[in-house]
Parts: sequence; C-alpha cells; structure tokens
Amino acid sequence: MSAPTTAEAALLRRVARRVGAQTAAVVAVAVALFAGVAVLSVLDSQHAAQDDSLAAATADPDDVSAPPAGIWLTTVTGTRTTSTPRTPPGLPLRADIDATAADGTTRTTDTRAGGVEYRVRTATRGSTVVQAALDLTTAHAERERLLRALAIAGAAGLVAATAVGVWSGRRAAAPLAEALAVQHRFLADAGHELRTPVTLISTRAQLLRRAVDRPRAALHADVDALVADAAALAAVLDDLLLAADPRQDDDRVPVDLGTVADRAIARLAAAHPGLSATRDDGVPATAVEAVVHGREQALDRAVTALLDNAARHAHSRVVVSVGRDGDHVEVTVTDDGAGIPDSALPHVFDRFSSTGSPVGEQRRYGLGLAIVADIAARHGGSVRARTSRSGALITLRLPTGRPRRASRGRTGRR
Repeated sequence: MSAPTTAEAALLRRVARRVGAQTAAVVAVAVALFAGVAVLSVLDSQHAAQDDSLAAATADPDDVSAPPAGIWLTTVTGTRTTSTPRTPPGLPLRADIDATAADGTTRTTDTRAGGVEYRVRTATRGSTVVQAALDLTTAHAERERLLRALAIAGAAGLVAATAVGVWSGRRAAAPLAEALAVQHRFLADAGHELRTPVTLISTRAQLLRRAVDRPRAALHADVDALVADAAALAAVLDDLLLAADPRQDDDRVPVDLGTVADRAIARLAAAHPGLSATRDDGVPATAVEAVVHGREQALDRAVTALLDNAARHAHSRVVVSVGRDGDHVEVTVTDDGAGIPDSALPHVFDRFSSTGSPVGEQRRYGLGLAIVADIAARHGGSVRARTSRSGALITLRLPTGRPRRASRGRTGRR
C-alpha cells in the first residue's frame, strides 16, 4: 500500500475520530439504557421487599418492643399509644394514624426524619391501628453501590468502545486513503512523465511547420523523431493507465512467461537493431514450464519494462532467461552496462529514482521499474535487483498457482 500523504493522513484521522465518537455515543446510549433498566429493576425489587417486610410487621404487632431489624412499630388502641423504644424523632406519623383510624384504609408513605428516609406503612388490625417504619439507609447504600459499579463499567466501556471505534475507523478509511493516494500519485506521475514527450512533440511539430518548404527527403529525420516521440508518449500513457487500473486483480488467466519474454525480445530487437537481445535459459526453451496465473497485459508490460530499462543502460547486449524455482517462475534480465551501486539497490523500484553507477554514469528508472514492482506485488510475487560481474541483473519472480490478493510493496535484493 502506498504511504498516505499529509492530506490522506488527515482524512484518516478525521474519519477515525468520527467513527470513534459515533461508536462511543452508541455505547453510551446502550450503557445508559442498560443502567436505567438495571436501576429500575433494583428499585422495583427493593420496593417489593420493603412492602413485604412492612406488611409482615403490621400483620403481627404483638411484640412492639422487639420488631425486625431496621423497623420501628407503633400501635394505637383507643387513646393508648405504644412505640418501639428509641423510635427516631419524627416518628410515628400521627396524620397517617389518624386518617387510617378514621377510614380504615392502609397507607404507605415515604418520609424523611432526622436526616434518614423511611418507608411507613399504616394499617388496622381489629380496633388497633398499627404503623411500621422501615429505615431505607441500607437500600440506598445498595443502590449507590450499583450505580457506582455501573458508572465504572460504563466509563471503561466507553473508553474501550472509543478505542475500538478509532481502530475500526482507521481500518474502514484505509482503502479510501489508499484510493486517494493512488489518485494523487497518478496525477503526479502523469504531470511528471507527460511533460517531456509532449514538449518534444510540440517542438518537433513547430520545426516541421517551419520546414514545409524544404525537400521531402530532408524532413524524414524530423518525421522519424516525431514518430519516436509519439511512441514514447503512448508508452508513458500505457504505464500510467496500467498503474491506475482498478481491475488489476480481475480476469486472471494462465500466462506463459516464456512466450511473453519472446514477444518482448522481438519488440526490443526491432526498436534497437544495434543491440543484441537474446534469450538464454540454460536449457531448451521448450523444457521450461513457465505458466503463471495473472493478467497477460500487465505481465507483458512488466517484462517489456524490464527489457526497456536494460536497453537504456546496456552497452551492446541484453540477455533474458526464464526458469523455474520450485513453485515460482523467474524472468531474469541482464544488461552489460555499468551496473547498480549497492547503496542504490533499495531505491531502484521507487518512482522516478536516479542513481549514480560505480563509474559515474547516472541511471534513471522513471516509472517503468515502479510499475514492475507494483505488478509483481499484485500477482503475489516480487522483483529484485543486483549487480553482477557483467552488469545489472533484475529478476521478476511470480508464483505458478493462483496467488492470494497481496498488498503492494517493495522488494529488495537477494
């Protein structure tokens, strides 16, 4: 995958933050709903238990002096009132006792006395009015513990959800950032690569216009140069379109790399008649099983780019070999040029890289080798460069089986 530019990195961060915030919001709502349901459930359970305790206390008020823990009893029979010893100030509730004595209705009231909240039940038992008051301190403490536990769990859940959301957002936005990076890279490549051939074509067209009155034979050299420039421009456009083609992983078929190499050698020989371009596999060509699965157009362009690069730097000879190495097919292109310095080997597959050779010659790699590396990675293979005793040696290595979808990357030396 291409490294994102500043713009893509900023987009990735924004998307990650937004997805993280949205995930955290969804989790927060879910936690809030869960906490609400849990609290309501606990409250309902507590109220039911409290009502059962009060009902039991008012149903059997014979021993007012020894009620259940946390409950204070008061009985009123006629004018006689009896209460549990040390009944808290503010209890009993005389208004509820009088009202129940008057109409016989059972009443339940929540009240606060002395800074403590009580639930008070007032009922009749024969001619006696009984009032039981339950201290709610324990219930409130239990509820607070539950709320604290829910708050801690919710906070931890929010932190985890935010982290997961940011991570998921980055993963979700990564293809978008890569697509933008590919688009920006394509535009940059197009501007860089097209500028020179377009300028040359324009210049030669102007020269031809000025030379229209010259004899026809005198124009041949300029016309040939114009045709060569147009061919170079077409090759650049092919490379750019191939690099930007989103269908790189579709329509794969068996491709014989030996046949592809033969075609590329024939084209190289026609374009450079003074250069020796041969195939030398070390064994008869028919003995090499060199079939891989891939897009034939892309593989043809990769092998052609290797030969074009070798032709630009060779003194007189380019040799191509096709062979098997286990479950891989290797296409190796060697030129008899000055070679590549060791310090430059990691960069030869970078776009528009240029390096100095051991004898001071400047080698430029343009877009071609970068396209080769990209095609190799898309096909689950690799490409590597090194310098042999006779010159530069570049090997394209591809698996014979159907490769898994691979991320784009660089390959190094052997």
